[in-house]
Amino acid sequence: MPQAAKRPPLHATVVGALLVGALHSACAPNIGPPASSPPNADAALARMRAGFECANALQATAKVDHYGDHGRVRAELMLFASRPARVRLDIVSPFGVAMATLTSDGERFALADLRDKRFYVGPATACNIARATTVPVPGHVLVRLLQGEAPVLKHEPQSATMEWSPRGYWTIAVPSTRGAVEEIHLAPRPEDGSLPWDRQRLRVLDVKVVQQGYLLYHAELSDHAGASTAGPRVDPDNLEPPIPPSGPQCDAEVPRTIHLEVPSRDAEVRFQYTQVLWNPPLPEGTFVQPPRPGMPVEAVRCE
Repeated sequence: MPQAAKRPPLHATVVGALLVGALHSACAPNIGPPASSPPNADAALARMRAGFECANALQATAKVDHYGDHGRVRAELMLFASRPARVRLDIVSPFGVAMATLTSDGERFALADLRDKRFYVGPATACNIARATTVPVPGHVLVRLLQGEAPVLKHEPQSATMEWSPRGYWTIAVPSTRGAVEEIHLAPRPEDGSLPWDRQRLRVLDVKVVQQGYLLYHAELSDHAGASTAGPRVDPDNLEPPIPPSGPQCDAEVPRTIHLEVPSRDAEVRFQYTQVLWNPPLPEGTFVQPPRPGMPVEAVRCE
């Protein structure tokens, strides 16, 4: 197990972020909106969703850096994230030692903790998934963010608002039907800035959800770039038929850096993708795992 580094005090982190933000605000250029802008927030959200219509699943390798109850931990990660809420995380220490495998098919959760030799099973709740990610967010939220799209709270039609920020993005405010408010920052790809609004492809830069004055989660997405679409998986011995890709060719951009935090739990994680593929083949069993021999099985429930 890698050594957990001591985390700096939270107040120091917050003060530092505020100072950096103030400096950036003082120096940031005033960027005007594109010549063609969506007529309203719902239209902008529809354009965001249209950019991800081709995205069913994502396969990636990443460096992961997270804070939680055990301090700071760095690791290597191979992940699959498939809509609506299926996740697989295979976590390896920087020294190449397998640490854990988490699977969730949206209903069933399993975690093989290879360090403590224990196998956990239970419902696919946010806090169970957080046993590997440290950040308790629902599976469908995690999948959307890992793919670069903003999960949008359920809201009444025409209730969302939109405003252009001089920093170069639209700020979308979405008041949910359950008392929460979501803020999403969207910006057109640089090469699409001169296109009519209904042809622009939008990047998600920032997502935050606040309920009753508490920040439930905050995600920053950056370093966007295109990704290749996977081909079929072929058995080298030709004993099994090829497994086709899990979706069509996809030109959606993927943020190579995703920073996700849940301040109320003092938990955060940063994913730094090193390789990304859209719509990989998904063999049966990708998102479920049987108990490991010799590991005691523990049923866990949390809300």
